[in-house]
Amino acid sequence: MAMQININNTTEEEAEEKKQPEKVQTSQLRQDLVTGDWVVIATGRAKRPDSFGDFERIKDDKGIEKCIFEDPVASGQQPDVLIYTDNNNEWTLRVFPNLFPTVSPAPAMKPTTEGPYFSMPGVGFHELVVTRDHFKQLALMNVLEVAEVFDAYQDRYLDLMNKKNVNFIAIFHNHGKEAGASIAHPHSQIMAIPVIAPYPKSELDGAESYHRHNKHCVYCVMSEFESDFKERVVFENDEFIAFCPFASRSAFEVWVMPKKHSPYFERITDTEKIKLAEVFSKGLNAIYKALNDPPYNFYINTSPCDGKDYPHFHWHIEILPHTSIWAGFELETGVEISTIEPEVAAEYLRKQVSN
Repeated sequence: MAMQININNTTEEEAEEKKQPEKVQTSQLRQDLVTGDWVVIATGRAKRPDSFGDFERIKDDKGIEKCIFEDPVASGQQPDVLIYTDNNNEWTLRVFPNLFPTVSPAPAMKPTTEGPYFSMPGVGFHELVVTRDHFKQLALMNVLEVAEVFDAYQDRYLDLMNKKNVNFIAIFHNHGKEAGASIAHPHSQIMAIPVIAPYPKSELDGAESYHRHNKHCVYCVMSEFESDFKERVVFENDEFIAFCPFASRSAFEVWVMPKKHSPYFERITDTEKIKLAEVFSKGLNAIYKALNDPPYNFYINTSPCDGKDYPHFHWHIEILPHTSIWAGFELETGVEISTIEPEVAAEYLRKQVSN
């Protein structure tokens, strides 16, 4: 009788185990607590946290010599509506209307129809918030410099909210060409428009619905849970918290939120601005270091200024790094895919804060 030789020196049991299919980690569908939107946390395609910085961002800076924001007056920008100066009377921040506005002031707003369609003039205000240093982006600024930016946001918000035909004000910042920044010099934008945009409205409606059913502010519930749970927290102080949301729409998404219930960003105090700047700076700098200076957007979600009361809302800032490109599934369904768990992303960001 011939002897069977096991060439690979494996037992029959080991050979049988090798025949079994590899276990694939199941992805998760997570639902946003406020809007009800779904996201996919694609753990089956998960990347290592340090791999997200392995790309080269498009660098399109034409240089400080050709920058139109170095000397806005000389380059023909619109007259300032706000300017901050230092002890040497040198400007540190200035705000002026966009030369190429998306919306513009107009004396009247008359809606028009075309068959079943409805439109109205693009009435509103479009301003730029420009900081002085061409090479110093927000992620590299100190707390007081960031607080000054928030101070400018608040100042302009309080002025624009009283303008005719203004019911909603968007404050946002684009960093990097991939995120929509056409000029490399650090700047934010403020747009005051007559309508409430769809995404903010879904958050307003979701917050009201949650309060109606649960008798609590949904954002207070989230901030309290995240502060206690710790796993998704990036940084916090006694007034504000930065965390990766449970249903993150993109890898390394971070929300910055006041712990105390507050529907209106424009009512923030000077003391709160410093506390906000500390938490925001830590979160944004952690993203900068973790992802090798990625393109990103952030925006302030606050209650509309349409004269109505929004006691159930809770203002906050959403920071979204650009780590992927929407493809067919996202475009068709509106369901975004993230290739890292928020818990893993937050842990990696916390390490950057402590470095």
